[in-house]
Amino acid sequence: MNSYVQLEERLSYTFVNKQLIIEALTHKSYKKPYNNERLEFLGDAVLDLIVGEFLFQKFSNSDEGVLSKIRASLVNESGFTLLAKSINLGEYIYISIAEENNDGRSKPSLLSNAFEAVIGAIYLETGLDKVKDITIKLLNEVHPKIDLETLSRDYKTTLQELTQSTYGTTPTYELIGATGPDHKKEFEIAIIVNDESISSAKGKSKKEAQQKAAKKALEWLKG
Repeated sequence: MNSYVQLEERLSYTFVNKQLIIEALTHKSYKKPYNNERLEFLGDAVLDLIVGEFLFQKFSNSDEGVLSKIRASLVNESGFTLLAKSINLGEYIYISIAEENNDGRSKPSLLSNAFEAVIGAIYLETGLDKVKDITIKLLNEVHPKIDLETLSRDYKTTLQELTQSTYGTTPTYELIGATGPDHKKEFEIAIIVNDESISSAKGKSKKEAQQKAAKKALEWLKG
């Protein structure tokens, strides 16, 4: 684990209250009298507001439905995990040895929660303006293009539309198998179109494997 001073440099923010950043980086598995869950709760609300206002200003001609979909693509576990990885947050968190051995530093849920907690901590110490600057800077770094089409990469829907228009049928998703222990399972999914397997992929969840397989199928079909 690296010193959180490097994290402060990446954020361009130095905490006055060092206990705040330590708490924000402390996972409950670390077994301290404190952890980052309360700060995570606060940070989630702060990020929801910041991203909502950012999109409201950026897309002045978009209706509420579009704005909500774009925000949903940014304000979620996957979105916060990307932001966390952009500042190498996993290198600074305090976790138990068991979590360490279970690849805890790269777990999306853990990274996402820690990112929310750090944002919550900065908000507590300095207020909305500074945390807004930090968040929007990271958003623009991670997402060079922010729009509904770019963010909502639902490959399953796109594949279904393509196979319906091309073959007059919809793809089916078949579970080939699952490997690994319960806490670290990997699923393999195949896509069948007209009784032919056109792609397969593995993922940490069935949903992830389906999306990966659909992406490969689209690449093959568009060839």
